[in-house]
Amino acid sequence: MGRIVTFGEIMLRLSPNGYYRFLQNDQLQATFGGGEANVSVSLANYGLDTAFVTKLPEHAIGQAAVNNLRYFGVDTSYIVRGGDRIGIYYMEKGASQRGSVCIYDRKHSAIQEASASDFDWDKIFEGAEWFHFTGITPALGENLVEICLEACKAARAHGVKISCDLNYRSKLWTREQARKAMTVLCEYVDVCISNEEDAKDVFGIEAEGSDIYGGKLNNEGYKSVARQLAEKFGFEKVAITLRTSISASDNDWQGMLYDGKDYCFSKQYHLRIVDRVGGGDSFGGGLIYALISGYTTQEAIEFAVAASALKHSVEADFNRVTVDEVKKLAGGDGSGRVQR
Repeated sequence: MGRIVTFGEIMLRLSPNGYYRFLQNDQLQATFGGGEANVSVSLANYGLDTAFVTKLPEHAIGQAAVNNLRYFGVDTSYIVRGGDRIGIYYMEKGASQRGSVCIYDRKHSAIQEASASDFDWDKIFEGAEWFHFTGITPALGENLVEICLEACKAARAHGVKISCDLNYRSKLWTREQARKAMTVLCEYVDVCISNEEDAKDVFGIEAEGSDIYGGKLNNEGYKSVARQLAEKFGFEKVAITLRTSISASDNDWQGMLYDGKDYCFSKQYHLRIVDRVGGGDSFGGGLIYALISGYTTQEAIEFAVAASALKHSVEADFNRVTVDEVKKLAGGDGSGRVQR
């Protein structure tokens, strides 16, 4: 089995303890996270050979991010060192009817100011099997659109499968900018991951009869979304996460995977949320693991959704669960009983 490469930004996350509001007390918890880094950590926890690519400053906080990834067994040898700062985001966890709040401080980060010459993609993809990125990375600037495009071209030349989570972020770019860039990049993608909002925001494709804020999801509409995405770009597979937000503390969570022939829906989980950040990334990590491992379409979506369901019970960005734990939940044991 070849190496899995992910590319993007890892940030310092600063959060109040528990469910305190910003500066309600005098402490902030410092951890690290970021879309593609979260995926790499999931895959490393599942026992796969995974490498995370980014650019980080050489100071102590940049090194702490590298060390944190190494702790989980992620290969950091392709991380470029340079620049002046690491991106930061402040995360206040919501509860009940109060939503979570995320504030970014990532301008002029090392990766945002990276250049195409920083990365030797031919070397990075030697012996690789899979490449994953998200729509967050090209949203950081035109230079990152160029770097992502070069990475996709090199991955394609090396016969590497490519997955992308659309992950539209309105705080980073407009819908028009996203559509222009992602239309080009998605021509290289084999497996597309989206949710009930991203396909609409980026490509104007939406599920009819669904109301994501009113808690009404229409499965037939999502079949249409997946089919339209596949037809537009020739994706081999389209995965869609389906979240019903009852409150900040309680969500219903499900997924669908379309393989060009069958539409497979997972079982639905009712989640009591500890920390939802990284939930989509843990879905992506679970899906990649399942597809590389040869799971059927139904098995793959069950594994991915179970993995992400478990992540919602874990503090911070990284999904600290094992394959056996995911399989147990996917197999129907969601009792939460003490394991002795």
